Parts: sequence; C-alpha cells; structure tokens
Amino acid sequence: MAVEKFVSKTLELLQQEREAEIEETKIWQENISLKDLQNKGVCLLKLQVGSQSTGLYGRTVVVLEPRKHLGFLSLPSNSFGPGDIVGLYDPSGCSVSSQICTGIVTRISQASVSVAFEDLKDEASFEADGLYNLLKLANDVTYKRMKRALNTLNGYRNGPAASLIHVLFGDAQPSSHSQLSSLEFINSELDDSQREAVSFALSQRELAVIHGPPGTGKTTTVVEIILQAVKQGQKVLCCAPSNVAVDNLVERLARCKAKVLRLGHPARLLESIQKHSLDAVLAHSDTANIIADIRKDIDKAVVGMKKRSEKGERGNFKRELGELRKELKNRETTAIAQILKSADVVLSTNTGASDDGPLKFLPAEHFDWVVIDECAQALESSCWIALLKARKCILAGDYKQLPPTIKSQTAAAKGLSLSLMERLIQMYGDSVVRMLTVQYRMNSAIMDWASKEMYHGKLTAHSSVEGHLLKDLPAVACVEETSTPLLLIDTAGCGLSEMEVADEQSKGNQGEVDIVALHIKSLIEAEVKANDIAVIAPYNLQVDLLRQKLSGRHPELEIKSVDGFQGREKEAVVLSLVRSNRKGEVGFLAEDRRINVAVTRARRHIAVVCDAQTVGNHAFLKSLLDHMTEFGEVRTAFEYLQDIVPQNYTRDPKDSKTAASSTSGKQKSTASVKAKEGPKTTSSTKDNTAGPQNHTKSHTSAEKDQKQNKSRSAEIRAQVEKFMKDENMKTFQFPSSLSSHDRLLVHQIAEELGLVHESRGQGSDRCIAVSMPARPKPAEEAAQEETQQEETAPAPQREPSPQPVLDLKTLHLERMKREQRKREEMVQQKKQLNNSAAAQGTKKSKGKSKTKAGACDIAAAAAPEDDFDALIGAVVKAESVCSFVKCKASVLTLGQLCLFCNRQYCLSHHIPEVHGCGEKAKSHARMRISKEGVLYAGSGKKDKSLDPNKKTHLQRKLDSKLKDMASQRKPKNNEKDS
Repeated sequence: MAVEKFVSKTLELLQQEREAEIEETKIWQENISLKDLQNKGVCLLKLQVGSQSTGLYGRTVVVLEPRKHLGFLSLPSNSFGPGDIVGLYDPSGCSVSSQICTGIVTRISQASVSVAFEDLKDEASFEADGLYNLLKLANDVTYKRMKRALNTLNGYRNGPAASLIHVLFGDAQPSSHSQLSSLEFINSELDDSQREAVSFALSQRELAVIHGPPGTGKTTTVVEIILQAVKQGQKVLCCAPSNVAVDNLVERLARCKAKVLRLGHPARLLESIQKHSLDAVLAHSDTANIIADIRKDIDKAVVGMKKRSEKGERGNFKRELGELRKELKNRETTAIAQILKSADVVLSTNTGASDDGPLKFLPAEHFDWVVIDECAQALESSCWIALLKARKCILAGDYKQLPPTIKSQTAAAKGLSLSLMERLIQMYGDSVVRMLTVQYRMNSAIMDWASKEMYHGKLTAHSSVEGHLLKDLPAVACVEETSTPLLLIDTAGCGLSEMEVADEQSKGNQGEVDIVALHIKSLIEAEVKANDIAVIAPYNLQVDLLRQKLSGRHPELEIKSVDGFQGREKEAVVLSLVRSNRKGEVGFLAEDRRINVAVTRARRHIAVVCDAQTVGNHAFLKSLLDHMTEFGEVRTAFEYLQDIVPQNYTRDPKDSKTAASSTSGKQKSTASVKAKEGPKTTSSTKDNTAGPQNHTKSHTSAEKDQKQNKSRSAEIRAQVEKFMKDENMKTFQFPSSLSSHDRLLVHQIAEELGLVHESRGQGSDRCIAVSMPARPKPAEEAAQEETQQEETAPAPQREPSPQPVLDLKTLHLERMKREQRKREEMVQQKKQLNNSAAAQGTKKSKGKSKTKAGACDIAAAAAPEDDFDALIGAVVKAESVCSFVKCKASVLTLGQLCLFCNRQYCLSHHIPEVHGCGEKAKSHARMRISKEGVLYAGSGKKDKSLDPNKKTHLQRKLDSKLKDMASQRKPKNNEKDS
C-alpha cells in the first residue's frame, strides 16, 4: 500500500514539475526578450564559431565563443552544463523557424562552449564570421523514463529487487550477513571511519547509506566498496545524477585496473574516459570489422536498388537489404551484450540506466549491486530506474548540501525535493548510516563552523590539513591575507547597497565587486596563483559583474554561482553575499545548505564580503559571522574605500548617529553575542540530543567570554585614558601583538573618546596609534603658519575635528575634504604664478586646458585696467559663447548651464562627461543614490519606510493625544427623555 501511495503521489508531482518547466519555456519564448533570457542564464546570444572539428565517433563538435574582437572575453553567467540539450538559432531570434539544429553541450568554460551535433541540416551554415544564439531546451526523455520506472515499481512482484523494495518502504527491516571475516583493504590509506563504512556496506544484505560531508573522501570510500564487491565476484551498476560525477568514478576505478564500461552519449563524456565508453569499446571489438563490412554491403545494396529499374532486380536487392539489416542488428546486439557482460562495473547516469538503452540486452538478474553516488542531489524517482535492477543498494552523498533543482515550488513543498537518502535516514536513523568524520580539505578554522552547525560537531581535520594556510604554498609570500584562514570584510554603514533589476531573482552589489577585486589583487600580489582562487556569489547578476571586473585581468580565475561550484574545491575562496538593504532581507541566502556548500569549497582561506547588519538578521548566517569574528580577522570596508573611488560615498548628516551606532554597536553585539543567546539556537534546534549539561556548559562559557571581553575592554580604556592625562605624550602606539578583536576595541574606544586613531604597518608589524585631535589656533597664528607652509611645502597636517565624537566614515570624509582643499590651494598657487608670469611677458604654455577660463578671466585679459566699458563688453561676449575649448557656438538662444562648474555650454558640450565635470557628476549621482535610493525620476522606487526613531516618537504622540481625548470624553446619559 505504501508503494502505491508513493507512486501515485510522485507521478502527480512529476506532472506538476513537467508542466512548470513547459510553461516556463513557453513564457521564455513568447514573452521574454532574448536579453532577459540571457540574464536568466538559459540563453547565450551572438556567439561566433571559434573552431569546428569532427570527432566523438563521427559527430561534429563546434566551439562557440563570444565576440572577442569587440572586447567580450568571457561568456555571461549561465546555467549550461555538460550533457544539456541545446538549440542553435540564427541571430533573428530563438523561434522554431530560426532553429538551425540541436546538439549536446560537451564542455563549458568561462570563455567558450563546445556543442556536439549529430544530424546537421546544413553544415555549410557554420560561417566563421556568422553569429548564433544558443538556447537550453527542455528534455522530456528524462520524465518519460522516470514515469516508466515508477509504473514498473507499482506492479513489481517477482524480481531481484523485491526484498529491497520492502526495506526501502519500511515493510521490512534491513538485515545483515553474519560477521565478516578479516577484510583486506585494497586502499591501505583509508582512515578508521572510511574502513568502518566499507565494512558496514559489505555486511548489509539490502541497504547501506554512506554520509560523506565535504572533503571526507566519499568518492574514495565508494571506489573501495565497488572494488571489494568486484573482488567477491559481484556485478555492479554504478549511477549518479550528473555526468561529471559518473566520469569522476570512471577515472578512479580505471586507475585501479577494474573492467569498467561507461554508458551514455560520447558527447557528454570527458575526453579522458571516452575510451571506456560503449561506442569506443564497440569500435575496437573483434566484430567491428564485420559490422563495418555489413554496413558497406548495405550502402551498395541501396545504390544498386536505385540504379535498377526492373521490378525483379529491385526485389532481389530489397530482399538482400532486409537480410543485411537483420544480420547487422543481430551482430551489433551480440557484440553489445558481450561487452556488457564482460564488464565488472557498468556506469551511467540515473536516467541512462533505463530499459530502453543498452541495458535491455542484459538479463534481469545480471547485476548484484546498485551504487548511487551523490544520491542527495537526485530525485528519488530517478533513482528507481536503477534500483529495480539489483537486490542490494549502496547510497552515498551529503543531504546537508544542495538538493535537486526543481522548477515547481508547489511540487517541491509537497515532497518532490525530498531525496531517497534523506527519507531513509528519517525512517531508520543511524542504523543504516555510516558517516565519514575525517576531512582532508579544509583548515580546521574553516571546518569547525560547518561541523558545529551542520554535522553535530563530529568532523575532525586530518593532521595534513589542520593548520595549512596560503602562505604554506610554494612561492607564496607571508602577508596578512595569506596568514589567516578566515577573513570577514564588513560593508555595514558604507553605503554599498545592493542593486536590483527587473528580474526579482537577480541582484548585484557593485561595491562588493570592487572590494572583492582589491582582495584578489592582494592575493595575486602575494604570489597566490589565480587558478587556485575561486570567487563565488549567490546571484547571476553579481557573477556577471565580477566577471566583467576580474576575468580580463585574471583569465584563470574561476567565478561561478554557488550552485555551479558544488563538488569543487579551491585553495582560496572569496564569497560575496550581495544583500545589503535597510529591511534586512536576505532572500534565498536563507537556504542553509547553499551557504554550507559555499564556505566548504575553501581549503586554506575563505574571505566573506557582506553587510553584517543585513546578513546578521538571519540566525544561520549570523552564526557564520560570529564564528569568523571570534576565530578570524574582521575588517571594515572603510579600509578599502580610499582605493575604490574617493569622495563617492557620502551620507546625510542626520544618518551619522545611526551609522556610528551600527559601526561601534555591531562590535559590542558581536562580543556579547554568546551571553545574549546562551547556547546556539540553530544547533540546538537541529540537534535535540544536547542535554541540560551541555546547555549549562555553553551558558557558563558564554558568561566567561563576556567577562573576558569586558575586562579586556576595561584594560584598553584605562591605557587610553592614562595617555590622555599625560600632556607630554602626543601619540600612544599599541603593540603589534594585539589580536584583531583587541584592535577593534581600540578603534571603538578611541571613537568614543574623540581621539584620532589609525592603523600602521603591514602583516605581523601592523599596529594602532592613538593621538589627540589638533586644536584650533588663533587666526593670526594660523595665517602665519599657513604662509610658512606655502613657502616650505611640508607634509599636510591634520585639521581640527569639528566634532568631539566621530565614526570611521566621518573621519574618512574629513580626510578626503582636506585633500580636496589642498588640491584647490595648489591650483590657486599655479594660477597666481601664471598671472605673474603673464604680467612680466614671460608666460609659457604648459598644455591645453580642457575648459575655457571664466568670463571674468577672459575680460581681464582682453581689456585694459582703466577701460571699464571694454571690460563689461568682454564679459558679455565671453558669456554669449560656449565655454568648451575652441567652441564658438552661441548660447544666447540655446544653451545649458552646468550644475557643477556653473558655466554655459552649447547642446553639443553640455554633458558633464564631455566638458570635464564627469567625476563631479558621478560623485553627485552616488551621493543621491546613497541618500535617496533614486538617481532621477523613474529610475527606481524610493525607500519610503519610516525611520524607527521617528515612528516611535509619532506613536507616543498619538498615544498621548488619544489619552487626552479619552479624559475629555463625557459619559453618556443613560436616562431616557421623558
């Protein structure tokens, strides 16, 4: 009954999923523009043919590239992958009429996509200078095979998988063999948890689940299990949801000299394992020559039948043709069956193991075991295609990483997203599961967070990776960036808000892109190789922005979305979380498994760029920020703003208090986060096995940490106050041995006390210096000092701070104002020198200016000092023509006043970027976006949400008013009028 209920429900959900995919494709082709399709990642526009070759057993492979002659060096962010069915279209669109042919993606990189075509309509259509569109097509073959497998499951009675079906649906309990004799492992380097998993899998009769968290050697364990089964004389069918995962297993098994056979379209396979494909083995078999001769005879018979006009002779050729085709079919069937039977391990995707493929030539009870790798990423219905072929199954994967991709959110919510692996763990618990606990990828500081939040704290780092850092790599310099495994760059309060486009799923953050670029630059300068670094972002728009910024400088740098990087690893990972908004919305970053995948891709270094104020609103993301704050280095984005674009990020003075409190208060909340929360709520809800003792211990440790933070803050404050009392000391420098947390405390305390504070030095010599702010001097003394500075031109001095308490951003803006003032003074000095030289007749041209001098300057140069009428005439003449260099167009009738330089220009030169005010215009636009959220009317929606402080004030005012009105209200007279 459970089987019938499961099948009926799953068929209904699969139909919903299929309809959602068809509807989405229909909407794409009818309503969405090609550019929007490209933004969604399902279409690539205006590609040119890079190369064309014949390979893959007669199939044509075409490499399509962006138009590099126009500067497009990389493809836009997309969801194409090896094995996807795609349509090739002419530039007119992606309609049925414009389709040239269909093919299969064989390889995808940031710079090109390779597509294999089997039946071309017109091979001559591939022109070197032609442009083509590529669109991902829906594939109904997968759905048909899953439905067929479910219907077969519903009526399954007698067969090799009968007992397995009862166990997988809870009608029978899993059983095991008697105690195994001493097992001799083929791979002698397996750790204890891997050995236990192998022994457990071999001892089970029907079911074993191998849970492999990131970096724990899951594939190594699965390979050992398969080799042990082959050693026992078992025939194994090995499957996985993706071609990449299957090819990975083929490579590992082939190294161990196992007889492997890979099923599937050769275009979907990696080049290194194509020799193990059915097509390749068949082409090199003993019957290959006979089959080739039969095909030649068939071709001759076809040609002969066309040439003969007599019915008798045509009939003879027709009979001969029928016999030849029958013999060809028998020969091929016999050859394929023989190849399949001789293989110890047959590998394919889940859907590739269907009965309408090559496996139909094998008897029903041929396979003893079915192994499904990456089971947590596959739909359960796809797993049943292979499960019906054997009496025992081994499931391997990690259900704490990303689930299968599902279009229909309704179907996903009703249970379609629940994988077979997760369902069995919910049903049987640890009795059928063996978890791998030693990981060989991450530094322990990176691993500890994932272990605590996702894997109940069971993971341990192998000694070979426990403390490895980027600086340990060959030729890599020992600097601050390469000496820390965890780096958090906080953009809170910096005005680096997220941007949005019409597609609500696509978001970006240009400020984070710039910060990521600076961090990548520092890593590259430290001799970290670009191909050892990955940049990951959750949104396609952000991936595109990152590629535009970085791919040209660092072609080997891998930039992908989180979903596209699952199963991969890099020495260093830079993660941009994008979201930064006043409402604290994190979108689909709230998917815990997505963040787990992103963080655990890193081996030695993970840098997270985010707005802690926004991201910290989600409990799981906050646990990551807390972990990085406690065990890593924390930087504010203010440290990078000067290197990005000076004078671009400003804010309204009324927001200064809010920003200051968010900058300093954030560190307070981080330091006392454990005291406020007690034990971690996320881990406590996910792991209910923690008892009251653990609760007490965590609460005690939180109080202890809070006391330590308070005592450390008090010590630093005492040192700073002692320095302030000492009139002889102008600067107090803290030692370089301070931790990153202590440095933050110094910055915070100095801000509160109104002191000037700055970081000095690099790497291990980095320290903080605190000094008293300069005090304003009398006007005469200041004027005399300024004259001396002009004569001697010393280094610029700090100006007095107008406020006693300043935040980091205010200090940054003041510094930029001082630099601007200094530049203006230098320009004024140059003007004075030029005027004096002109008066003496020795003026020399030092280059052409981009703009004309002002009207008064022109008049002064054109008129004698005593002729006032001539002066007025010169001014009027200067104001009547365009202020652009060499432009003599009149602006009396048509002209435009520039808001930034206050000069009149003609319509050809009035744009700020044309006449030299471009930087001022950009700065003004950024300031307006930062303040109002809108650049110009119609460019976006202004955030109309009420300020919390103002809202509280209005609420109190309303309550007071209502109270007064209630007290003045007279009681009703209940007596009736007589």
